[in-house]
Amino acid sequence: MTQRLIAAGLERAGYQVRRAASVEEAETALRGELPGLMLLDWVLPTASGVTFLRELRTDRRTKQIPIIMLTGRAEEADKVTGLEAGADDYLVKPFSHRELLARIKAVVRRGAPLLAEEPVECEGLRLDPAAHRVTAGGSTVKLWATEFRLLHFLMTHPERVYSRSQLLDEVWGDHVFVEDRTVDVHIRQLRQALQPSGHDRLIETVRGAGYCFRACAAA
Repeated sequence: MTQRLIAAGLERAGYQVRRAASVEEAETALRGELPGLMLLDWVLPTASGVTFLRELRTDRRTKQIPIIMLTGRAEEADKVTGLEAGADDYLVKPFSHRELLARIKAVVRRGAPLLAEEPVECEGLRLDPAAHRVTAGGSTVKLWATEFRLLHFLMTHPERVYSRSQLLDEVWGDHVFVEDRTVDVHIRQLRQALQPSGHDRLIETVRGAGYCFRACAAA
């Protein structure tokens, strides 16, 4: 499915589309108005889509843009690479226009801001939904949007084991279009972010069952 056909289909569905033929064109476009969502191909004329994705995720302006990676690479290792680089979803070619629209809607839904709630805290780990901020021992913990939602759900539902499918349903909002493997990738990234402060130990893997956030004394 070519870029032109994808763009035409999305415009018929009511989306405003801006096309970029290269990383350079995309960078120029991003210096203006940021998009509500990006579709990014793995293979680009002048650079790897994964490399560009990593650059987007390290830039303060673009790190929160929902991004779906489009690729002909169907191996599990490639999917993990794309997800670990920061993709919100990973769609393997060939795919139908209907599936693409469903994926876009699912990613946009789960990227919506959390409703304002009271901050939650555990052993010096504090998550403030209104400020969209996580601190550990007074230091800011940098999390992408998906890891933030995942940690928020786990901290507000302690001592209960959730399977991968349940976490997909609760955190992603629509597990029909996302693989179970996605949860493992984001749990690993969340633990890596919490490791310097030692709070990664609060997220426990329950073999054969799923994941659990261990409760602690109220702050």
